[in-house]
Amino acid sequence: MFDLGSLSYILAIYSIYLLLIPKKFYGSLFDRVITNFTYSLALFFMVFSFLSEITFWQEYQKRFNFIAVDYLLYTYEVIQNINQSYPIPLIVGILVTITFISIKITKRKNAFKATFNNTNSFTLKIIPTLFWVLTLVIFHLNIKNTQAEIFTNQYENEITKSGIYSFFAAYHKNELNYTTFYKTYPTDTVFPKIRNLVVTKKDSLIVPTNSIRRIIFNEGKEQTPNLIFIGLESVSAKFMSRFGNKQNLIPAIDSLAKESIFFTNLQATGTRTIRGIEALALSIPPTPGRSIVKRENNNNLFTIGEIFKQKGYTRTFFYGGDGHFDNMNVFFANNGFNIVDRKKKHRFNKIFPTQRTHINDEEVTFENAWGICDGDLYAKVLKEADKQHKLKKPFFNFIMTSSNHKPYTYPNGIIDIPSGTNRAGALKYTNVTFQNFFNEAKNKPWFKNTVFVIVSDHCAYSAGRKEINVESYHIPAFIYNLQNINPQEIHKLSSQIDVFPTLFGYLNWTYETNLFGKDITKMQPNEERALIANHRKLGLLKGNELLILNNRKNHTFYKWNSKNNELSIQKSNPSFLKETVSYYQTAFDLFKNNGLKLKN
Repeated sequence: MFDLGSLSYILAIYSIYLLLIPKKFYGSLFDRVITNFTYSLALFFMVFSFLSEITFWQEYQKRFNFIAVDYLLYTYEVIQNINQSYPIPLIVGILVTITFISIKITKRKNAFKATFNNTNSFTLKIIPTLFWVLTLVIFHLNIKNTQAEIFTNQYENEITKSGIYSFFAAYHKNELNYTTFYKTYPTDTVFPKIRNLVVTKKDSLIVPTNSIRRIIFNEGKEQTPNLIFIGLESVSAKFMSRFGNKQNLIPAIDSLAKESIFFTNLQATGTRTIRGIEALALSIPPTPGRSIVKRENNNNLFTIGEIFKQKGYTRTFFYGGDGHFDNMNVFFANNGFNIVDRKKKHRFNKIFPTQRTHINDEEVTFENAWGICDGDLYAKVLKEADKQHKLKKPFFNFIMTSSNHKPYTYPNGIIDIPSGTNRAGALKYTNVTFQNFFNEAKNKPWFKNTVFVIVSDHCAYSAGRKEINVESYHIPAFIYNLQNINPQEIHKLSSQIDVFPTLFGYLNWTYETNLFGKDITKMQPNEERALIANHRKLGLLKGNELLILNNRKNHTFYKWNSKNNELSIQKSNPSFLKETVSYYQTAFDLFKNNGLKLKN
């Protein structure tokens, strides 16, 4: 049905053309050019879409969705990534060959000849024209892509859809309005609920209604060490030996488990880097559709950077690629961070309210579609940290790595797996550069007074048969080099949004905040939870229970078996539902109504 509907967009237009063209123009040069060109173009487009879907499925196990739409905005990175990951000449050759053979078969069947020599009257042509036009109208006005999702197995739901139609449906619904599509409660119900969930007894609310703005009090002498945050690209917890991995892929990262505060049960909020950035920088539940990092009106928000500013820190965002990608530079610069990135030469210099420092050619030893290798990025961080140290002011550096990403390329001779082979090689390279960074950092005068926060942005593989693949949100998270704090493991179920509020607690900071995250160390058992979501499904995980909100104002309540990662439906829990809705509805409300904005 979805393929028929997709086809109707093409055939309805062509059938109208056939209906309106006078008989005397049948088979004319104009008619032949129009028919041959449009047929070849449509056929080429369909074959291209089909082959593209294969590569997209390999990466995301989905039909085209909002990710494909987003990638249209960053054609340079995407085309380069495809060029470095796949044999482009072979693919183009296959495209042209299939199209050519298909046209030859069509001609052998005399389809073109029958068309050009047709003698049907206007009345006869109305019948097929009406069929395709009515099919188009009915499909366009009544069929939504989400109506394909009738199975519990998500692979079946995706296969049911049409890739072409899925792409345009995602383009149309790239940002979802929570109040329109999801379960809601009255505002005067959800805000008291969310304040009860995020505010502790010692906190002092600043705004009495429709807000979570408050002052958090911590006892003890405040510490203001330098802070370096390292966002590990696509490093799942299951890659660690601590969680049973036998491949010894990331021994340096594994070693942190015994040298730091190690959060063994921390979950990512989403499945993309910009979701991880959103969770860490804004400490907010994921809102449906796009990450706030990519949305309009995302400037002057209350981020973790504002809290660092309260304590006298400089703030800098480091990225090895061009931060134009995924709107990262716009987000960070318009929220008070300086930028250090690798600007692409074909892009214009954009004016930001903060300072932008370019990574120069002489500082680069290796570069792929996404940017410079992690080793070069870490070298730049060390160089900039040396400069920052001389300013006699604490610095906060937010680093986002990228080498553990397809095409999995890196400098040759660093590890025992050739560049571009597989993810295992990229992980080994990620590990080696991570270790080298710390080996060099330990010799710096600023190291002793620097705390490192290391967290993955999301897992490497997030798709699965179920609505939300729970095990694919488990990520490693560490706080390293805290003074006077012994290494320990914290097993509480928690979220990416809790990482920095927990750090602030360790540093004994008293501060004003507008963040949803909580100090993990102070969570009671009944407060443990994780907010996990994808583009349209919004979930709350507590213990072995998971409630998922969907964009049809419905929800499903599951029991999760952590041993086999299976979900079994159970009777809904009204209290659990209200808690879930309170997190997501208030997060959306605050963002949309400027409740996350800094005070003037």
